[in-house]
Amino acid sequence: MVKLIIQIPCYNEEETIVETLSALPREIPGVNVVEWLIVDDGCTDSTVKKALDHGVDHVVHMQGNRGLARAFTAGLEACLRRGADIIVNTDADNQYRGCDIPKLIGPILSGEAEIVVGARPIESIESFSPLKKLLQKAGSKVVSMASSTNIPDAPSGFRAISRDAAMRLNVFNNYTYTLETIIQAGQKGMAITSVPIETNVVKRPSRLIKNIPEYIRRSAFTILRIFMTYKPFKFFAVLGLISFLAGFSISIRYLFFYFAGQGAGHIQSVILSSLLMGTGFFLFIIGLVADLISVNRLLLEKLDWRVQKLEEKIDGPGKM
Repeated sequence: MVKLIIQIPCYNEEETIVETLSALPREIPGVNVVEWLIVDDGCTDSTVKKALDHGVDHVVHMQGNRGLARAFTAGLEACLRRGADIIVNTDADNQYRGCDIPKLIGPILSGEAEIVVGARPIESIESFSPLKKLLQKAGSKVVSMASSTNIPDAPSGFRAISRDAAMRLNVFNNYTYTLETIIQAGQKGMAITSVPIETNVVKRPSRLIKNIPEYIRRSAFTILRIFMTYKPFKFFAVLGLISFLAGFSISIRYLFFYFAGQGAGHIQSVILSSLLMGTGFFLFIIGLVADLISVNRLLLEKLDWRVQKLEEKIDGPGKM
C-alpha cells in the first residue's frame, strides 16, 4: 500500500489556504491513501481553522514563527511518523497546481527517482521581473554545478520526496530548504530529477524574497556552506592552491631581482611570499582535517538512517 501525504507550511495564509486545499487531489492512480498536512508556523489568523474546516487531516503546530526551513523539516518528520511513503511539499499561496501532483510523484512511483522537483515555466511567469528571472536561472545553474545534478528550477518549493530520501535529508539552514536539499541530495548520491509544471497567478509577493541583494547573499552563503560540508577538502585545497601559487609567483619575481643584483629593494616580496605560501599550506591541512570530520559526519548520518530503518521494521512505518 502506498501512502502519500501532501504537506503545506503555513504562516498567516487565511486568504489562500482554502483555494490551495480545494485544488489538492484525494485520489491518485498508484496511490492507496492521500492525506493532507499543514504546518502551523505560528499563524495568528484563521489559517488553521479554515484548513480544518476544509478537511485537512493533520496539523503540526510550531512554537512561534520559526521560518520556512524549520516548518518544512517539521512537516517531513510529521509525515514520516504518520507512515508516508511519499511526501509532496507545496506552498499555501496556491502558486502550484494540485493537478500536477500525479506528474510530480510519477518518477518516484516508477522507481526512477527519490526526489522530484517541479520546474516552473520561469520565462512565462508575469509576476517575475527580468532581474528575478535572471537570478533564478543563474542560481539554478550554480546549484546544479554544486550538486552534480540538472535541476532547472532549484528554488521551486513544489517537490516530491520518497520516504527513504526524507529520512536522509538534514536541513541546517534556517532561511530556506530549497537549495540546500538539492545540493545535499546530489552529494549523497540520491536519484533526483525534475518535471515541468504549470503555475497559478500568485496573489501576494514572496515572503522569502523581500530584498534581492539579501536573498542573493543568503543563497550564496547556503550554497557555499553545503559545499564546504560535503566537499571540504576540495574547497580548502583550491583556496590553498591559489594562495600558494600566488606566493610562489612572488618568490620567483624576487629571485629574478635577486640574481639581477636588486634583491635588497624587494625584501617585502619575500615576506608576502612567505605569508601566502604558508597560508596555502595551512589551508591544505585544514582541508585534510575537515575531510576527516566530514567522513565521521557521513558515518553518523548513515548510522542514524539505519536506526530509523530498524525502528520501522520493529514498530512499523508509522511508529517512528
